[in-house]
Amino acid sequence: FCISFSQNGTKKFWDFMRTHDSVSILIFNTSRQCFVVVKQFRPAVYMCEVEKHHPEVFRNQDKDSFSHLEDPLPAVLGVTYELCAGIVDKPDLSLEEIACGEVLEECGYRVPVTDLQRITSYRSGVGVTGSRQTLFYAEVTDQMRTGEGGGQPEEGELIEVVEIPLEDSMKFAYDETLPKTMGVIFSFMWFQNNIAPKLLKK
Repeated sequence: FCISFSQNGTKKFWDFMRTHDSVSILIFNTSRQCFVVVKQFRPAVYMCEVEKHHPEVFRNQDKDSFSHLEDPLPAVLGVTYELCAGIVDKPDLSLEEIACGEVLEECGYRVPVTDLQRITSYRSGVGVTGSRQTLFYAEVTDQMRTGEGGGQPEEGELIEVVEIPLEDSMKFAYDETLPKTMGVIFSFMWFQNNIAPKLLKK
C-alpha cells in the first residue's frame, strides 16, 4: 500500500506492507549449555549481496524483472542465523502456544507453555511493516527433544538447527562475518544480564 500524509506542512508518500505479528524464542539447552538457533536462506539478504557485487543487475530494471545472472553468487550468501520464530496467524491460539509450536516444528523440542518466559515485545520492520514481535525465553534439555526440527517442508521451509556454546555466544553475536538478526544479538545480551548470573551461583 502507499499512504500520503502531511508532516510539518510537507506532503509525504510512504509504501508499507501489511504483515502478521510474530513470535521469536531464545532457546537455551541446559544439558549442553548452548543456545539453539536456526539458519535459513533469505532471498532479500541474497539480493542485497547481488546488488553489492553486481549493481548492474538493478540498473534500468522494471519492478517485475531482473537480469539473468550468468555467474550467480553462492546461495550461502543469503543464509542467516536467527532465533526460532514464526508468524501469529492462528487466532484461536495464544502467543505462548504459537511459540511452543514453532520450537517443536523448527528445533524439535517439546516445551510446555508454562515453561515459557516472556522477555518483551517490540516493533520490527518499522520502515516497511511496523509489525509487533514478542520475544520469549525457553530452557530445554536433551530429553525434551522429540524430533529433528527443520520446519515444515510442505510450507517451503528449509531450516538448519545450530547450537552456539554459551562460552562462545558473545563472540558469535559480534562476529560480523556471520550474518544474523538483531534478535539474536539482543537476546544473547539479555541472557548475559538476566540468566547467566544465576548460572554462576549454582
